[in-house]
Amino acid sequence: MKRIQVVPGWSFRDESGNELNPQLFSLLAAIHEHGKLTAATKSVGISYRHGWNLLNTWAAFFGVPLVNMQKGKGATLTPLGDKLLWAKQRVVARLEPQLDSLTSQLNLEIHRALEGVSPLLRVHASYGYAVALLPEHASEIQLDLQYKSGEEALAALNRGACDIAGFHVPIEGMSQAQIKKYGHYLKPRVHKVIQFITRRQGLIVKRDNPCEIQGLSDLLRDDVRFINRQEDSGTRTLLDELLRREKISPSKVSGYDDEEFTHSAVAAYVAAGMADVGIGVEAAARQFNLDFIPLSYERYLFVCHHRSLQQEAVIRFLEMIRTSQFYQAVRELPGYSPDLCGDVVGVEEALNQSP
Repeated sequence: MKRIQVVPGWSFRDESGNELNPQLFSLLAAIHEHGKLTAATKSVGISYRHGWNLLNTWAAFFGVPLVNMQKGKGATLTPLGDKLLWAKQRVVARLEPQLDSLTSQLNLEIHRALEGVSPLLRVHASYGYAVALLPEHASEIQLDLQYKSGEEALAALNRGACDIAGFHVPIEGMSQAQIKKYGHYLKPRVHKVIQFITRRQGLIVKRDNPCEIQGLSDLLRDDVRFINRQEDSGTRTLLDELLRREKISPSKVSGYDDEEFTHSAVAAYVAAGMADVGIGVEAAARQFNLDFIPLSYERYLFVCHHRSLQQEAVIRFLEMIRTSQFYQAVRELPGYSPDLCGDVVGVEEALNQSP
């Protein structure tokens, strides 16, 4: 089936209507990666002369250079060039869940207009890298994937607004905060749990860890700036539990109240130099060429009504996530494992598993 994708675009214009060339951002990213204009222009697929002219044109647009070039030392981004590059990365990362949800809605409408469409499966789930793989593999079902917090997803399942709800819990067991948050929605006699993946959560730090951060206790240092996840996220709940175990007061952490809304947005924030450390999954750190300090393993779980296991859409969904192709796609995500993916167990068994 044909699928469309929603891709964000943004631009700068001055008072005369001159618009910033989107190709500039690709060039800035390549310079940041390669450190040389020759290699950067080659990777972007433009001539050296065109790349040089592009940089000069937009240096004039802003009134300051975007790249420093020194003979024998290659090319580096200026503070403005660096801010432009990471501003775009942060915008894209922050909008990922909303754009993916919109993409799902649009594709669903397209598929409904076609003859012989596949059965519909409504999934509300906490956003994550492995969950984002599902649309690519859902060739046998119409997948209506909407990103919500774990609690919102479970609430939607209980009121019949979705067929499957996805959320994540620490592998060593749920904290009291999570038991209180999720326990109201999970009914052992009504629901079944579909095992999905495990993933590593930890601290995302700058490349080569210049602040020499080793663990959560370093968040108390005056010279360390932290970027957090939003209050209703499972990652925030996990962090609060880990801080509680180490008897660290959130009020003593500089940046605890500064929030981003996805793992990749946290990583982009750190990569831009706006924070020294953030909380997130290893895949986000590697995406932005950052270092990662593991703190905890989590299980990502799907929950459905036990009667839903007999529905054609759920049967096909289980077949899909049990394939070797899906397993391999998960394994390619740093810090992710598909072990037990597709196994169906009871609620109590799922929440009390040991590592």
